[in-house]
Amino acid sequence: MAWIKTIAPNDATGMLGRVYESARKRAGKVFNILRLQSLRPEVLSSSTRLYAELMHATRGGLTRVQREMIATVVSRANNCHY
Repeated sequence: MAWIKTIAPNDATGMLGRVYESARKRAGKVFNILRLQSLRPEVLSSSTRLYAELMHATRGGLTRVQREMIATVVSRANNCHY
């Protein structure tokens, strides 16, 4: 768990609660990478929208599989399990 102060999913309200609920629906849980941004829900919301646009866009010349492979390779190169 992060040593950075975060807001737990069960304690989230308002915008943060909505972002967390969306994460739960999408992934089955709220990953720590999202919780790290919990003190700034507006930034977290923008971050998740940017991620969705980058990874799920139908334009730009790359398929979803190619985008996921690039993300996987970069995460591995950075020794990051996300």
